Amino acid sequence: MQPNEFRAAPGTLYIVATPIGNLRDLTLRALDILKTADLIAAEDTRVSAGLLAAYGIAGKLFSYREHNEQAASAILLERLRAGKSVALVSDAGSPGISDPGAVVVRAARAAHIPLVPLPGPSAVVTALSAAGLEDGHWQFYGFLPHKAGERRRELEALADYPWPSAFYESPHRLLETVADMVAVLGGERRLFIARELTKRFEEFHACPLNEALAWLNGDENRQRGEFVLIVSGCPADADDGMKEAGRVLAILLEDLPASQAARVAAQITGARKNALYDLAQELKSDQQK
Repeated sequence: MQPNEFRAAPGTLYIVATPIGNLRDLTLRALDILKTADLIAAEDTRVSAGLLAAYGIAGKLFSYREHNEQAASAILLERLRAGKSVALVSDAGSPGISDPGAVVVRAARAAHIPLVPLPGPSAVVTALSAAGLEDGHWQFYGFLPHKAGERRRELEALADYPWPSAFYESPHRLLETVADMVAVLGGERRLFIARELTKRFEEFHACPLNEALAWLNGDENRQRGEFVLIVSGCPADADDGMKEAGRVLAILLEDLPASQAARVAAQITGARKNALYDLAQELKSDQQK
């Protein structure tokens, strides 16, 4: 063992962040623990086997996935109580952050097993560092729901948050998610797109939300890979903008049904269509009283 090298301690669970793309991003301490742990609990043993092979580390892999985390946790706790050291890894980044791992960690904490988190690569932090945010406030959501209705409801719940929000997204739902962001949040907000972080085709792009779909459709390669989407927060003057949108909406409601009036008012003012539709229903209700 080299000076300052770390060695996994008996009966300890290590939560190890692994590279999100570039294998050289593995930290020295993470490398030490992966070399010396008795067992490596991996989200996908095939992915982790490739990482271990790149550093000349022999097997010791144990499979845990989202669908078997409860059963896998029980087995891992038995090993830990028997004095074995366990390194917990996901396919990329930190376990438990939009990846399996949290169930194992909670079980170990409840059993008073020593826990040692090893910080390292993180897709959201990597994207935020390249986004150049004006202040340090932001929120991380992770993956939005797969179903369109649920996704829009979640975006609506986040719409009034005043600071940037960061999301993960896969290439399969990217265009649908961005379209829903435009519809729910309005096209004037800024979107920062981070694609294929730390990999060969890493790419960044910033634009107003209402220009994002055109950019993504401009080259099919822009829709490939894994994405972090950072959307600017609700602007401070949103209330003033909503007052103007409400005035326009009230005029349109004299001749149009609520849904159509809300859609046209949103196009004219840039306000959120869903919010305008809710306001239209309130105005219609008031008129009927």
